[in-house]
This record gives sequence, C-alpha cells and structure tokens, in this order.
Amino acid sequence: MSGHGTAIPMTSRPCGPLTGTAEVPGDKSISHRSLILGALAVGETRITGLLEGQDVLDTGRAMAAFGAEVVNHGGGSWSVHGVGTGGFGEPENVIDCGNSGTGVRLIMGAMATTPITATFTGDASLNGRPMGRVTDPLALFGTQAFGRKGGRLPMTVVGAADPVAVRYVTPVPSAQVKSAILLAGLNAPGDTVVIEREATRDHTERMLTGFGATVRVEDTDEGRVITLTGQPDLRPQDIAVPRDPSSAAFPVCAALIVPGSDVLVPGIGLNPTRAGLFTTLREMGADLTYENEREEGGEPVADLRARFSPDMKGIEVPPERAASMIDEYPILSVVAAFADGRTVMRGVKELRVKESDRIDAMAKGLRANGVEVEEGEDWWIVSGAGPGKVPGGSTAAARLDHRIAMSFLILGMAAREGVTVDDAGPIATSFPVFEPLMTRLGADLSRV
Repeated sequence: MSGHGTAIPMTSRPCGPLTGTAEVPGDKSISHRSLILGALAVGETRITGLLEGQDVLDTGRAMAAFGAEVVNHGGGSWSVHGVGTGGFGEPENVIDCGNSGTGVRLIMGAMATTPITATFTGDASLNGRPMGRVTDPLALFGTQAFGRKGGRLPMTVVGAADPVAVRYVTPVPSAQVKSAILLAGLNAPGDTVVIEREATRDHTERMLTGFGATVRVEDTDEGRVITLTGQPDLRPQDIAVPRDPSSAAFPVCAALIVPGSDVLVPGIGLNPTRAGLFTTLREMGADLTYENEREEGGEPVADLRARFSPDMKGIEVPPERAASMIDEYPILSVVAAFADGRTVMRGVKELRVKESDRIDAMAKGLRANGVEVEEGEDWWIVSGAGPGKVPGGSTAAARLDHRIAMSFLILGMAAREGVTVDDAGPIATSFPVFEPLMTRLGADLSRV
C-alpha cells in the first residue's frame, strides 16, 4: 500500500533520447516554510509557484487547523492570512502530516512555545520515523511530548506556557532540527542560538529575515552559529517559490544517462546549501551547464541544461558535501551505476532515517538490477558498469519513499531491460507531475 491509497506498480522501459523542457514543481522546502511563516505573520502572505504535492497540502491543512486562513487560488497561487507569533489556536482534531517528516517537525517547532496541545500522526512510513531529534531540543524550551516507544508518532505535543530561549548544538546535520528550534524560538524571549558543525540548507534563516525577524549568522571555530531574537512581529510577504532542485535532479540525471538526450530544466533554485548534487555531477564529467543565472526572492536561480554524458567517471564525494545533497544520493547512485569506476559516498548516515532506510533500499534494488554495491552504516559505494551496461530487468521496493520510487524508474530508462517499482504512489508527495513530465520528454512509463 502507498501512504495515501492503493499501491500503484509502475514499469520504466529503455527509451530513446529525452528531449525538451522539464518544468518541475516548486521547491518543497520553501513551500512548507512559506505556509508556516505566513501563518505566523500578521496579515496576508501571497505565494506563487507553491508545490501542490501531498506533503505541502498536508502542511497547508495543518496551518488552517491552527487558526490561519489558507486559500488555494489555483495554479500554484495561494494566500495565508496569519495569526501572528504565538497566535496559534488549539486544533480540534489530530494533525495528519501524511508522509512529510519536514512538515511534522517544522510544525512541532512552530507550536512548541505556545501554550496549546496538538496531536500529530502520519502514514505508516512517517509513524515509523524518530521524532526525538526534534522533541529533545524542544523540551529545552519547556515543551512536552508524549509519543510511542522510541519517540514515534502518533505523538501529543504540549506547548510551553513560559518558554525560555535556548542554545543548542545540533548533534547531526539536519535542516529540519535547526528549523524547528528557530521556529520555536520565535515565541521565546531573548536570543535562541543554534550551532551547526556542518552547514545545512538555510531557507529558514533567509525566509525569517524576509519576514522581519532578526537573524544573525556567523562562521566560528565552533561551527555555524545562527542567532534569532525572539518575539518579533513578522510581516506578511509576497513569495515566488523557485523550482525544486531535488525534483530537478530526476530529469537532469535521466538526461545524463539516456543516449542522445538534451533536456532544459528552467528556473531551478541553486541555493549553495542545496546544489551539492549538481557540483558532484559536473565533477564526474556530466555535460551539465547553468544558463540565465539570476536571483529571485533572495535565492540564486538558473536554467539547467543536461545532455547525455557517456564519459562520466566515478568519484569520491566529499563527506562535507552531504548536507547539501542528502536527498539526492539515491538518484546519484543511479547515475553512478552508468559511470566508469567506483563512486564513494561517505558521511551519509542521515539516509538511514529518511522516509525509508535509503542506503538499504537503494543497495538492494541496485543489486537486484545487476549493479555492484558495498555499504556500511554511514557509507556506500557503487561500482559503475559504464553507459548502457546496467542489466535492469527486476522489481525494486519503493518502501513508501518517493525518491526511491523515482530513482528506480530513472534507472529503467537507461538499463538494458525495464525496471519495475512496486508502488509509485508516494511520488505524489513531492512530484505529482513526474509521470506526465517524464513521458513528454520521451520516457516509456506504464502502470502495471
């Protein structure tokens, strides 16, 4: 079963050149934050280009449950009339965050310093994922959380009545943890400080500043120090959401491994804390260029052109780059299968606690399709067979994970035989137009 209905098996078969323009959806990370910060501002925030995947829709419903007025005007245009910092009301019902770890963790942070109680749940995948990494630092504000064994959903969170500002060093690189703490700090007096040993995506810091919060960022010997001054009056904004680099990764990587391909992916956000995959692909020898580089809404943006690249080589990906491409390792491993030599990925233990254990899921699925993989707790190595030499022909388990499902469907486009995923349903959580978009480019996808 998928997280939202009956399983949808799908097969991807070897195809001719992929060509054309791939207009991928809006950035999921920025879409979540736009809705949440809009709900915490006073007045109407207008959003264009919002990703209308299930994860973001669930966050929109949650903001409405906390008292914000959330309106879908169609075509990715939304408005949020916020209730102000500390203005959330207590939801009448359980908050269902579906498959979204980002959504539930950020929402917990946003309500953690308001004296209300809310209960959170999700699908089978989300309910199996640990929440302690967020609830532990939130407890420092005075927040209480009561969940299942291992700190798992369903979970009831009791917001702090008299919150205190905190100083917290993140034990693992996680933009979700950092963002939850900063959102909680909005309604705490004084300065809340988060220290990262490795920088993670900084959309929250950028957007908080845009909404009128005072945020200071310093690089020190201790790490990256982010200081938020609490209890600001957030001002509503007009937000144009750039297109999602994590979604762009799929048509880009498909074009690199399918012979004769030439695909343009316009308007992609290239925030340096998110662009690690594209840097890595270019280091491997990918024919990937940035065109029309510009800035939109405080974020760097460019059009990406990806062409078939038969001369890619395996490389060792710098471990310090992991935070800037953590969601892209599954599709990188597919590209690595078509490169020459070994691609080594280290410092990636965060992949073990995503929507699925992504290292295990990709390793098993790649091996089933004739690719040699080695793995450890926080590393894995893919031995590339070279262009056109991956056998394929097997079925891979998606494990309720949208990125696993899409990665194996891309594999099937360039393998010698087609590849089936047992459930493509979860793709709707982040990339609802994946199937028609890839089909228009020339992919051969069919529901089984």
